[in-house]
Amino acid sequence: MQSTKSQTSNVQIQDPPNSQMANKEPEIITDKTQMRKWSRGMRSQGKTIGFVPTMGFLHEGHIALVKEARNHADLVVVSIYVNPGQFSPSEDLSTYPSDINGDIQKLMAVPGGVDVVFHPHNLYDYGTTNPSVENVNGSGGDEERNVGVVSCLENNGLGHETWVKVERLEKGMCGKSRPVFFRGVATVVTKLFNIVDPDVALFGKKDYQQLRIIQRMVRDLDFAIKIIGSEIVRESDGLAMSSRNVHLSPEEREQALSISRSLSRARIAAEKGQINCRELKESVIKAIEEAGGRVDYAEIVDQESLVAVEEIKSPVVFCVAAWFGKVRLIDNMEIDM
Repeated sequence: MQSTKSQTSNVQIQDPPNSQMANKEPEIITDKTQMRKWSRGMRSQGKTIGFVPTMGFLHEGHIALVKEARNHADLVVVSIYVNPGQFSPSEDLSTYPSDINGDIQKLMAVPGGVDVVFHPHNLYDYGTTNPSVENVNGSGGDEERNVGVVSCLENNGLGHETWVKVERLEKGMCGKSRPVFFRGVATVVTKLFNIVDPDVALFGKKDYQQLRIIQRMVRDLDFAIKIIGSEIVRESDGLAMSSRNVHLSPEEREQALSISRSLSRARIAAEKGQINCRELKESVIKAIEEAGGRVDYAEIVDQESLVAVEEIKSPVVFCVAAWFGKVRLIDNMEIDM
């Protein structure tokens, strides 16, 4: 059993019975048609498929999801794809960290291994471009002014026009400062579900709003897929694991600990009877700003509806996003009352 402990969480991952199968080399599939063919072939044999979608540069949080997937399915597929549809042109798509060879080695070390790594080059390559979209994104005319905020995908004029939006849940928190993000996430996850055709898919709770959006999308669109949310995995000092942590300087990384530490104090205060959300939020914002961070948002919301609350009377989650230098980090902590 692998145990990851910190002052803010205690995640324990049970290795599956076939743990002796470490160092299994996964099949690497890059083509959508081949991926779909593999899944259909496995399903025809009565096999169940667990799926872990990632953007690569894997850390122990991702590995925890893979290990958990082995407990829920016969076979495990991990996708590695940095999705341009969820980045705006001003965000860090071009600098998002990547290490595909290192990722494969990490997956090979997982007890039980991974059966397939789906690593497509471009999920939005349809073999043709759409001239009308290119004109909209490059003409500078009236049409362009009416497009509104666009993603890197639209900015490149690839012709993709169909988007999946979970209207209410994507508003607020990350949706406020990253207006194309959840539309891009819901769309690419829909595409991946249609290609991989899994029975179960796993998402980390660090991206709490994303998890709830995917769960709602699966419910509303009748995907026959079970969505499992896995607990946040943290460094030994409490920092939530993130692929973006690599961009933090030593000083910024120390400052970033203010997020998990202040959230932990807020949860303890709530458990002791401090249920006024305004006061709890102010304490967290103050701690992060005093440490040198810049708060994007600090919200206490209902765990299911993500509606902000004024007093804690039922299970909530305290969600925070903050900048340290040029790195934006998110974290959260559930408070069960």
